[in-house]
Amino acid sequence: MLRRLSVENYALIDRLCLELDPHLNIITGETGAGKSILLGALSLLLGAKNDGAATKDAARNCRVEGTFDLTGLSLEPFFEENDLDYAAETTLTRIITPAGKSRAFINDLPVQLQQLRALGERLVDIHSQHQNLILSSEDFRTSALDTVAGNGPLLVRYAARYAAMQELRRRLAALREEAAAGRRDEEWLRYQSEELTAAALSEGEQARIEEELAVLENADRIGEAFITLRNALDADETGILTLLRTSENALAHIGSRYPAAAEYASRLHAVIEELKDIDRSVTDDSRRIDADPERLAKLTARLDTLLSLQQKHRVGDEAELIALRDRYAAQLAAIVHGDERIAEAEAELAAAEAAANDLAAQLHAAREKAAPAFAERILETLVQLGMPDTVFRIELTPLPTPGSTGSDSVEFLFSANRNRTPQSVGRIASGGELSRVMLAIKALLAERTQLPTILFDEIDTGVSGRIADAMGAIIARLSTTMQVVDITHLPQVASKGSAHFVVYKRDGRTDITRLTEEERTTEIAKMLSGSEITDAALAQARILLGK
Repeated sequence: MLRRLSVENYALIDRLCLELDPHLNIITGETGAGKSILLGALSLLLGAKNDGAATKDAARNCRVEGTFDLTGLSLEPFFEENDLDYAAETTLTRIITPAGKSRAFINDLPVQLQQLRALGERLVDIHSQHQNLILSSEDFRTSALDTVAGNGPLLVRYAARYAAMQELRRRLAALREEAAAGRRDEEWLRYQSEELTAAALSEGEQARIEEELAVLENADRIGEAFITLRNALDADETGILTLLRTSENALAHIGSRYPAAAEYASRLHAVIEELKDIDRSVTDDSRRIDADPERLAKLTARLDTLLSLQQKHRVGDEAELIALRDRYAAQLAAIVHGDERIAEAEAELAAAEAAANDLAAQLHAAREKAAPAFAERILETLVQLGMPDTVFRIELTPLPTPGSTGSDSVEFLFSANRNRTPQSVGRIASGGELSRVMLAIKALLAERTQLPTILFDEIDTGVSGRIADAMGAIIARLSTTMQVVDITHLPQVASKGSAHFVVYKRDGRTDITRLTEEERTTEIAKMLSGSEITDAALAQARILLGK
């Protein structure tokens, strides 16, 4: 429940703080005093979008803070899932900067607005006047019936099946579209794939060809250079190797008499061995290198083929050509096996639809079973609210195709006169009738939910007298099991409160105060008689308050 609400620098509010009662909190005030502003501040705290006019003083932040008692609400999993520290007394904070930027906190930890909103939805249900029109929403009607039917776990299972079914439908549509596009492109893909496959591509081939061509195109010059080198190394009398061997032998002979000569001979021997190795390698290369016009032409043609394919397909090397070839092959394989994949997807979809339809049938059965009791409870409450001749029933109509909540269209049929044919409540009910129907529904739903706080914003619009007193009694009865905050203009309702607050305006600023018992008598008398409080109004106020 909401223990404390403080508002600073919001619209016409400079600063206010109120401590709420655990049961029925009544808020009254003259028109224009700022009751709707207080409601707007609470909505902001619970995650509503900033309307751009939150700050009163453009130089300061707008700050709304609420302290909630979470005892017994089983909200620990929410805190764990959102990586937040759970506390039985939790504080929600919303700050709007002068620049319009929003910041949200749960127990002083910054959170995303959607996290604040998700928690707020589980703490407070705000019912404002315009929400009477929510009876025209099929989502609301279906949700209300499901709440009474206890369909929560079944809805979770159905939602998972429905989501899987929708995903399979998207996948099947994509496969069919892919198959249709593939069939259009199959001939072109096959030609490209066969051309690249026939090219027998291998990665790195172009570099190897270019290297060999560089040798073949210069074979004569390379051969001449090798001959010159071999002649220089190994000519019979003038070759370097012959001369160096002679010098090595001479140095070896004097090594015993001149030690340095032996070292020179050893070093010279190493040089001779290296030159001999060069001579052998050059000889081997000379045998391999041959100006082979046929080989040259073959490699040139192969390089032209590779370059032509690269230019045609706008790629940079044969590795990209290979990747393209493999992609074309995969696309062709997908076309060839497309019908198989479509058949598999169709079978999966059929199974998913059967499972979803089975759960939808279970939902329908549960709703059909709960509908009469739901309608009976609403009628009982409406009788208390002065509508004894009301007709109210729930009509379930099969949808053409199952939707996100099952296969039913839920309609609330209503007539204030049992002699008239009931019609959709959103179309036929007057404002006062809508208020009473919504209160009856909210009262029924409150019994089935764990929501700790409900706020009614003038739900009693359009009623007065004995009916207002009955409406106040129902609201008071709700407050025995949950916290209720009721913004009202009816003294009969206001008199039922455990705590009574008055919103007022002074010097252009909105403020709120909790009334004492004597002040409360005066306030209700004012609600009865207007600005001039009469003795009769005071007496009537005391009667309403049970004094």
